[in-house]
Order: sequence, then structure tokens, then C-alpha cells
Amino acid sequence: MKGSSTLLLVALTLLCSCGLAIGDDNSDFFMDFLQTLLVGSPEELYEGPLGKYDVNADAKAALTELKSCIDGLQPVHKAELVKLLVQVLGSQDDA
Repeated sequence: MKGSSTLLLVALTLLCSCGLAIGDDNSDFFMDFLQTLLVGSPEELYEGPLGKYDVNADAKAALTELKSCIDGLQPVHKAELVKLLVQVLGSQDDA
């Protein structure tokens, strides 16, 4: 189960990076989503980046499981993901 969650996290990261690379208007959404996923709570996801979307019960269950896997990462690994996000956000400001 952790492998599939890791794969989903990698896919989200790539999606965010690709959105930034092509100047997609949705890049702010993806960065906010990823940041909340890394350091926020599931409730913050639904109130923040996903607030205007109708998130069904299965999607909420999947997000809760993914968040649980992220929260279960070793602190050093989670810190490195946050550092990566800060770098990406910093490079977005330079663009």
C-alpha cells in the first residue's frame, strides 16, 4: 500500500512540476494542494485547495490514506519533500 501511495505522491509532484514548466494557470492550485497535503490536515485540503470541488467519499478516503502515509514518513524524508516544495515555489516566484 505504501508503494502505491508513494507513486501517487510522485505523480502529484510531477504534475505540479509540469504545470509550472508549461506556465499552466492551475499551477497555483497544484502547489497549494501539494503544500497542504504535506503539512496540513485532510480537513484543510477540503476547506482550502479542494474547497470549490465536490469530493466524493471514495476520493476523501483515498486522500486520507495518502495523508496518513505521508505523515508516516520518516521526519527527514518529509522535511526533504517540504524543502523541495519550497525550492519549486521559489523558482516560480523567479519566473
